[in-house]
Amino acid sequence: MDLANKIVLVTGATAGIGLETARGIAKTGATTVIVGRDKGKCEKVVGELRASARSEKIEYLVADLFSLAAIRRLAADFQSKYSRLDVLVNNAGAVFDKRETTVDGFEKTFALNHLSYFLLTNLLLDLIKQSSPARIVSVSSAAHSYTRSIDFDDLQFERKRFSAMGVYAQSKLLNILFTNELARRLEGSNVTSNCLHPGVVASNFADNTGGILKAAAWLFKNTFAITPVKGAETSVYLATSPEVENVTGKYFDNKREIPSSKISYDVEMQKHLWEASEQAVGQKF
Repeated sequence: MDLANKIVLVTGATAGIGLETARGIAKTGATTVIVGRDKGKCEKVVGELRASARSEKIEYLVADLFSLAAIRRLAADFQSKYSRLDVLVNNAGAVFDKRETTVDGFEKTFALNHLSYFLLTNLLLDLIKQSSPARIVSVSSAAHSYTRSIDFDDLQFERKRFSAMGVYAQSKLLNILFTNELARRLEGSNVTSNCLHPGVVASNFADNTGGILKAAAWLFKNTFAITPVKGAETSVYLATSPEVENVTGKYFDNKREIPSSKISYDVEMQKHLWEASEQAVGQKF
């Protein structure tokens, strides 16, 4: 995919995998728009990326992706400034060691790791379709395989015991279910929808937590983890490579298509999640 005259949007791009994904894409010559919560940090990162990628075509938009209103403003701001969107990389994500809710009343993991993908993608989908051939890339995780079932009556762990990694694993399964349902809805549009496992990356993941979870994450990252640059490779590959030009509805690891968990292929579950997500954001797509 020749990105020289293309526009790419990357969420969660001020640190870790998102930052390195933006850097890798910017080096192709694409106009790369990063999304972060803090304006000062965005400005700093843009300056760094422009220097390292040797490109001035790196810009930013500020949005708190925990907030549905902020996601809607982000989509509106993007569409007012840019006439096309060739690649959307849904990268923002986190894990939380206790149950907390957003301004909209959603459990934070569900809100950031799933609803932000769902709402932003759908709000920008008409523009993406108009820009075809185009791509939607969503960062999932191998952790999705730890979820064997989904209780749609308790998606946000209001009644079930809250387990940080259990909730995170479910959110990563939701990413794949969403990717697959979106791919089916986009058939014939020349827009692809794929997702990936970035690897266990030595990033700022879980730095916001405390206690045992933070200590375990630190130990794991410092023992087994790959660098953020390596972790971003599959995202950059799916966003830019001609090898996946017509590939859609697939799950990748280390730049290779691999099977995701059995439950992720459940079409009825994919449809149910779409409907539940529409209900959550209060908008049908």
